[in-house]
Formats: sequence, structure tokens, C-alpha cells
Amino acid sequence: MKVESTELDGVLLIKPSVFEDHRGLYVETYNKDLYKDHGIDIDFIQDDYSVSRRNVLRGLHGDSKTWKLVSCSYGEYYLIVMNNNNKSNQYKKWTSFIVSAQNRNQVLIPPNFANGHLILTESAVFNYKQSENYDRKSQFTIKWNDPKYKIWWPINDPVLSMRDSLI
Repeated sequence: MKVESTELDGVLLIKPSVFEDHRGLYVETYNKDLYKDHGIDIDFIQDDYSVSRRNVLRGLHGDSKTWKLVSCSYGEYYLIVMNNNNKSNQYKKWTSFIVSAQNRNQVLIPPNFANGHLILTESAVFNYKQSENYDRKSQFTIKWNDPKYKIWWPINDPVLSMRDSLI
């Protein structure tokens, strides 16, 4: 497994090891001891996934307490992660990733960071481990296309939820 820093402090790109032979492949998607050996000592307590179709954009959402480890088990999506900690010198800075079943990348997202993703394939499965139980009332939402943040998305007219289209 390789763990790489990104341009946002605390956000890590994780590339799990893959065993591949004539039968197919095997990927260990999480091993608490191995992650701890790489400095990731987070107690994940909830696993979730969402299934979406092409051009669906979910987010940008986050809260002040939850660590998330996101990955993709089917398809491909474009992921945005934005620092929403107003005490940080990187406040409102963002970065992007392509996460797919092919590249098997994972992204570790700290508390006080928003994340959103756009489905690039016919459908995709967005997997995430969380350090806290989901609590919609504690979440913040940042408008996906707010011009002051200059977030680049590979689409102009995504499929949005009511929550993401009204802010």
C-alpha cells in the first residue's frame, strides 16, 4: 500500500496493494493494523455506499467531526475535496481526484472538509467508511458551482438532489 500526501493538509491518497494473476485480482480495501502502520489511526464505525448513474453530482457535504475513507468498487467518479475549516490557511482550497474500480484509489478526508463527486461512467458505486454515525443535521453544504470557489467540474448541467440544487 502506498500513502501519498496531497496539496490539502490532512487529505491523503491511498493506493492499496493489488494481487493479480490468471484468475483475476485481489485487493485488501482496509486493514486497521496496516493503516495504523501508515499513520492512519482512525476508528471507522460505519460503512456506506451509494449507487448513482452518469452525470449525477452529489455534494459538496461534510461536517466537523467525521473522517471519511472513500473509494469506488464499480465505475468511475470525479471527486472534489474542499477545506472548510475557517481556522486553516487552506480554507476553501480544493483539489480533485479520479477514483475508479480500475485505479482502486482511496481518499482519506478529514473532518471540516467537504466532498462531492460526479459520476463519469454509466453507473458507479461510491464507497465510504466513516468515523462517526451519519447525522444529516450536523452537516454543512457548499454549493457545487459557487463561482467564488472556481471549482472545475467536467459538466455544466449535472443531475442534482433537491438539497444540492436549492442552496
